Amino acid sequence: MAGKIFRLTEKLKLSDLEGKLKGFRREEEVEEEGRRIQLVTEVERVSRTDLGLEGVISYDKVLRLPRRGELVPVVRTYTAPFLFSPYRGLTLLTVVEKKHRADRLADLFSEIIFGGLGGILEVRIPPENLQRYHEENPEGTKVVFFEKLDFPGIEKLSLYGESLSSTSAYSEMLGHGQIWYVVVTSKRYGYVVGVTGNGIVTIFSRVEVEDFLRYVVDEVFPLIAFQP
Repeated sequence: MAGKIFRLTEKLKLSDLEGKLKGFRREEEVEEEGRRIQLVTEVERVSRTDLGLEGVISYDKVLRLPRRGELVPVVRTYTAPFLFSPYRGLTLLTVVEKKHRADRLADLFSEIIFGGLGGILEVRIPPENLQRYHEENPEGTKVVFFEKLDFPGIEKLSLYGESLSSTSAYSEMLGHGQIWYVVVTSKRYGYVVGVTGNGIVTIFSRVEVEDFLRYVVDEVFPLIAFQP
């Protein structure tokens, strides 16, 4: 299960967000191969929980599937759970969806809430926070990716293995680049998780959506660099 964390440029009350999101529905018509197709985007099941304001957003997308030598347009409906959380003076948005679709939905939420793009931005997790997170449980580290390396011709480099933080190769790479992505075993939850510097979270263990969101709030939010 994968998701991505964003931040709102303005701190908004959950009640204000609920008012903008609840009941939102947008319909549009597109023409495909001479056919008019209706696409619907809708916010569903918005509710308050102990984590914040949770809901599901659904949206239609036209896919072209091969059939007997031609591509036939077919409408597919995608659904993505989301969570708005107040945290350390800001409002954070977690979208449970793969990166490119999470980015698209963040822009859509920005349009719904702020009337245009730019109201919702990526978060940043500093390399030193990723380093601290995986070094708190060194035996559980599986993968470390480094970026911004000073080796000529090498943009990214990865180390795989158990107890990486105690190896000489790990120490050497810290002197040549910054940590961008780690795969570790959560000490508290026991999940195998991957976290990137721009707030993408993947849990490789089998979990439910609520488990995913609770992990993100408890363990990833504290890693984010906040600039109120």
